[in-house]
Amino acid sequence: MAQETTTPHTTRPEFQKIQYEFAAHLRNPEQNPAPPDIEERRLNVYRELFYNNVYNYLGNAFPVLRKLYSTDAWRSMIRDYYACHVSHSPQFYQMAEEFLHYLQEEHETGPEDPPFLLELAHYEWVELSLGIADPDIDWKRIDKDGDLLAAPPVISPLTATLAYTYPVHAISPEYRPEAPPEDEPTYLAVNRDLNDKVHFMKLNAVTARLLALIEESPKHTGQQHLEAIAQEMAHPKPQVVVDGGAQILGDLKARDILLGTRRLD
Repeated sequence: MAQETTTPHTTRPEFQKIQYEFAAHLRNPEQNPAPPDIEERRLNVYRELFYNNVYNYLGNAFPVLRKLYSTDAWRSMIRDYYACHVSHSPQFYQMAEEFLHYLQEEHETGPEDPPFLLELAHYEWVELSLGIADPDIDWKRIDKDGDLLAAPPVISPLTATLAYTYPVHAISPEYRPEAPPEDEPTYLAVNRDLNDKVHFMKLNAVTARLLALIEESPKHTGQQHLEAIAQEMAHPKPQVVVDGGAQILGDLKARDILLGTRRLD
């Protein structure tokens, strides 16, 4: 339900004024009176229906985040989002992204908010977005059985390579870290495989860098990427990095993070 942002009430037909008054009341009944001559019983049905749809959808979209809050605190946050956030998409399935924007830009931090709130919300949104994505994969330009060292590897468009300060993949009501680990960021690859199952893979820094290079230089071969990593590491035996990297490439391919190699024109 989009909020009014531009057109003044005075320039609208009467029926549109009533529609906007009705929508504003449903969003925030304490601040916006209902249009006249609508039965309170009917109003209550609409108020509960619209709010509960939003409440239930966001609880399902962010299941781990929801479990970290008391019922009262979660309801309060959803109520504030519902009343105050101006959505930029009319599509119901994009509400999770709108809620993420709300958390990033509008939500005022409270005592029940964990320090990893934004990172966890982003991680759960990525999982959801990959689950409903519908990319156009040009299989004619991909060799599923290509040599990942000799040709350019192709990352699935249903893969997101992520870096967080907190181990968001491990967070639960039983594990709520108060500070991020001191050793290194948490690198993750979240992907939807060819059977439409969403998975995550914890990455080390080398694998995360390899995926980043494949994205940055899609025409380079796997061998070139691994040699670049060996150079960055100043490794005394670059072939060791290449040999180890070949196994990593094979593992990424088995997980459908890589789809194969690019067919050269």
